[in-house]
Amino acid sequence: MEALYRDYPKPQGVPDFTVRLEPARPWRRWLRPSVAIAGDFTLPEAAPLPLRLGLLAAEMGMNLQLALGERRFLLLHAASVERQGRALILTGESGAGKSTLATLLGADSWRFMGDEFALIEPATGMVYPFPRPSSLKNASIEAASAAIDPQRFGPVLENTPKGRIRHVVPPADAIAGMATAATPALVLFPRFGLPEAARSVAPSEAFVRLTQASTNYVALGEAGFCALTRLVETVPSVAVDYPDMATALRLIDSLWAAL
Repeated sequence: MEALYRDYPKPQGVPDFTVRLEPARPWRRWLRPSVAIAGDFTLPEAAPLPLRLGLLAAEMGMNLQLALGERRFLLLHAASVERQGRALILTGESGAGKSTLATLLGADSWRFMGDEFALIEPATGMVYPFPRPSSLKNASIEAASAAIDPQRFGPVLENTPKGRIRHVVPPADAIAGMATAATPALVLFPRFGLPEAARSVAPSEAFVRLTQASTNYVALGEAGFCALTRLVETVPSVAVDYPDMATALRLIDSLWAAL
């Protein structure tokens, strides 16, 4: 944790949420050591992780508190990057490649805003950053290693519930701009491992997809509905299929240039 968050400002004032990492039972400190995620919000059915995955438990704990407790912003389970004050939002199912794409774009000419949540402010429609270390999985680790300084990588976590995981510290400009919002300009729904294709997504379809991608849409009520309606009515949405990262990055450049 100290290594991954070394470039972040030190905590000040009252924290927004509390995360606790505890042994599942007192004896699990010594016998098959494990880590249970606790804090302001919990999932009673969540299984503890072995102690060797404590870092993953910490990241999951932070995600859980925001997902269940955030009320100021409409949360989308999405990655986002920014260029010239405009934000690109990438959202899709697990394995779609949004974390890898955002990480690679952030290593190029974009400002990395986050790979887990895009925060939409209901009053303005602006996208706010949440630039935590990005979580790369399996083959995406190698795909990113050629473009990113090895010093920004965290330890390799083997045999997790999602395979092999390695975290990447965001670039300095992402951390420096962590309070700077951007205007949403394009929503992408990427899918990895398919022949190259791109199609426009109607606002009605985008609305349904994004309600499924939001962790607090229902809790926000009318504010969430209005924020999401404005997003899909004012920002174009495109579904993109791609067989490899080079193709995806080329498609993104082309779609962005056409805005």
